[in-house]
Amino acid sequence: MIDYKNHWDSVYSKNDLNKLGWYEETPKPSLDLIESCNLDKNSTILDVGSGASSLIKHLIRKSYSDIIASDISRVALDRAKGLLESKEAEKVRWIVDDITNPKNLTKLNSIDLWHDRTVLHFLLTEEQQKGYLAALKKLVRKNGFVLIAVFSLEGAKKCSGLDVKNYDDKMIDRFLGEDFKLLNSFSYMYQMPKGDLRPYVYTLFQRIIIS
Repeated sequence: MIDYKNHWDSVYSKNDLNKLGWYEETPKPSLDLIESCNLDKNSTILDVGSGASSLIKHLIRKSYSDIIASDISRVALDRAKGLLESKEAEKVRWIVDDITNPKNLTKLNSIDLWHDRTVLHFLLTEEQQKGYLAALKKLVRKNGFVLIAVFSLEGAKKCSGLDVKNYDDKMIDRFLGEDFKLLNSFSYMYQMPKGDLRPYVYTLFQRIIIS
């Protein structure tokens, strides 16, 4: 069994953030999809597997005021804080937790948007996937949004030394189930810092009420 906490603590301890294989200076696909949701600026946005993502910085500077960054790695979140000015970091709720078996996230009230870039594809067992989905369904309010971006079927089969599960939009749709309506999906070719290309699929869902 992989010790994911130690794995990601090691990754974020030993590497330059801007050389990591998923680093984005400007996460434009995510930002564009978030903006398309037309959320109030005080809406609650949860970034799952936040790592040291630049998304948090961009959300703050777009005046979103209720941002939660969560990751299994405390090292990653500590480094993420270092990317921000101290007053910016104070505006974010930083939560160390395992999204497949959360303890701290379950204490939250409902959220308006769930953002996950590159977490779901690392969850290979049915138990992990069920834990992730249970957390998502507990937290995302009715009419709230779910943004998931993962390696596409044509994408990489491993990342950071770990195996991954590849998806297309239909597979993510089936995974979330009938409580969620697919609003948008598209393929995206991400260029890694070292220049290699990695195909992703981005999806945006809205939680609906089934009569």
